[in-house]
Amino acid sequence: MYQLHTLANGLRIYFVPVSSFQSVSLGIFVRVGSRYERPAEAGVSHFIEHMLFKGTTRRPSARIIAETIEGVGGMSNAYTSQEATVYYAKVAAAQASTALDVLADMVRHPLFEPTEFEKERYVIGEELNMIYDSPDSWANVLLDQVLWPNHPLGHNIVGTPESLTSLSRDSLAAYFTASYHPGNALIAIGGAFNPDHILAELTALLGDWEPRQIPPFEPVPPPQTRARWHVEDRSIEQGHLCLALPGLSRHDPERYALSVLNAVLGEGMSSRLFLNIREEKGLAYAVDSSLNLLQDTGSLVIYAGVDPERAPEALQAILDELDRLCMEPIPPAELHKVKEYLKGRLVLGLEDSFSRAAWVAYQALFMDVIRTPEEVLQIYDAITAEDILAVAQKIIIPRAYNLAVVGPFGQGEDLGNLLDEAESVTV
Repeated sequence: MYQLHTLANGLRIYFVPVSSFQSVSLGIFVRVGSRYERPAEAGVSHFIEHMLFKGTTRRPSARIIAETIEGVGGMSNAYTSQEATVYYAKVAAAQASTALDVLADMVRHPLFEPTEFEKERYVIGEELNMIYDSPDSWANVLLDQVLWPNHPLGHNIVGTPESLTSLSRDSLAAYFTASYHPGNALIAIGGAFNPDHILAELTALLGDWEPRQIPPFEPVPPPQTRARWHVEDRSIEQGHLCLALPGLSRHDPERYALSVLNAVLGEGMSSRLFLNIREEKGLAYAVDSSLNLLQDTGSLVIYAGVDPERAPEALQAILDELDRLCMEPIPPAELHKVKEYLKGRLVLGLEDSFSRAAWVAYQALFMDVIRTPEEVLQIYDAITAEDILAVAQKIIIPRAYNLAVVGPFGQGEDLGNLLDEAESVTV
């Protein structure tokens, strides 16, 4: 599925060739994100992501960087998460060298020009305002704070107004130097390309990149002992509910059973939450669930946008569906349908040169073993209703409920009381 090459400085390069494609995608995956930040520097990983597009010694402006990629019909972008920052470009196969040169230049020779730094501070402030003005997005920010209080995992990836104001160019540059190096990053390339040519170019561009120590991160806090909730009262038309449970890490062997459970619960228009809460009860327009798998923890998150007057009814319906997962094995027909859904989504999701590269890169960045898609398909096939029931009973514990709400709810006593009642039933 892939070829691994390791340069003398320790930089790992993963080739994921697909000769039938006419594109090539290149990604630089760095093991750094918001969980590596101290409170005073919250948002610095995301700030660096922005600044790498603002100019290098060879391409001293954002316009030159953009035009170099777009001038050959390609596209480039980046994103920051809690545990990783990723830079990528996708171009026609014949332009692989151009994309590679630009990405390598960005991570090796950023200018961090002071004027651009100040402008980007303002731009990111507007990004933070945009998130706040989107109550569904803001509810998810608040949910992380409830789920992981006083911990880096609970920080907004974009930062806070205070951290953006206090962050200096020098501290950003120092954080970059400590985090961006061969021991903490890897390269993944998917699609149609000449491996010998690309390896030679990578060696020339990145072979002298100096290795450093891998940055540490703060371990996950001990399990909570009581349900927690936070209500942000706003005079808006719709209420936004985010309910989370601590999930599993990306290393946990039960994570595949949890993926099936999540699909049963809230993935797609045939999931239980969608059919019950939207189609049968008419309580929400948007309702779904998702998983976040991290190095030593994770979360199962349920979102619903609801009529504020019916929010308690919607929350109770969600809690009932969670209880049902703990009490009843998944019927055979539903289990078969969900397995086929997950398998189909996996296969369809890999019909792209970047997704092929990312499949290998994320496993290489965080895992000891890189599984092929075929191996994961076999794992899904082998999961039983008993496996799903066991993982449901392991993680769906009312004392571990975390709720974040944005909307016209006042103090939200009706919603908090439902969590208290659910917890008291199991005590």
